[in-house]
Amino acid sequence: MGPRMKTEDGITPPGATLVVTVRDELRRQIQSGVYKAGDRLPSESRLTQDFGVSRTVIREAVAALRADGIVEPKQGAGVFVLAAAETTPQFRDIDTDRVSSIIEILELRTALEGDAAALAAQRRSPAQEEDIIEAFQRLTTLAREDKPTADADFAFHLAIAQAANNPRFSEMLSLIGIAMIPRRMLHRDGDISTPPDYTRVLEQEHGAILSAIQNADPDEARCAMRTHLKNSQTRYREQLRLARGQG
Repeated sequence: MGPRMKTEDGITPPGATLVVTVRDELRRQIQSGVYKAGDRLPSESRLTQDFGVSRTVIREAVAALRADGIVEPKQGAGVFVLAAAETTPQFRDIDTDRVSSIIEILELRTALEGDAAALAAQRRSPAQEEDIIEAFQRLTTLAREDKPTADADFAFHLAIAQAANNPRFSEMLSLIGIAMIPRRMLHRDGDISTPPDYTRVLEQEHGAILSAIQNADPDEARCAMRTHLKNSQTRYREQLRLARGQG
């Protein structure tokens, strides 16, 4: 077991996952001026040492900050802090009280990520395939442990977009930002657990996408991704319907 991760006060907040804790600590450091606009964050290996966590945790924390428009990776140069005026604009007029708003984003993702998965099946490098596998394993582990999975979910989809080896795919996912994962929109702190029945669904659907990519089958990868996101549309329609009925 690795060393206990420490924040400014030397304590890991009770109940917080490592990804959430690292994400929040990096955000605090950026907001307090430890890292200013234009600064490069320490390397992945340095952050791994500083926080005493795995590189997968660091990647997910950075991916979450990227989704929130706080940092931006530059190919071969590192991850840089964005100035407020430079942050990637987020999609506007997203109303989580309206089923249609979330469905709009999921429909966009279905079109976008279906092709990204197909290209990843054809173009991925061994290192990128390893990143997708690691992201899937962490997502599965968190779901089985009934821990928050939103950031891990984003990291899995982002890893696939990056493996398409067309930077516009990952840029578009970052543009969508927090709206990428509907449960992050419904629960603003992003710190919710995964319902037990959804754990099995996450494994099956994400596992099918991973298998198709590993098998270098672009048609099946596209189909698996589109199936997953279309099923998500159905699930969130029902979830929002139930939530509004209880309100």
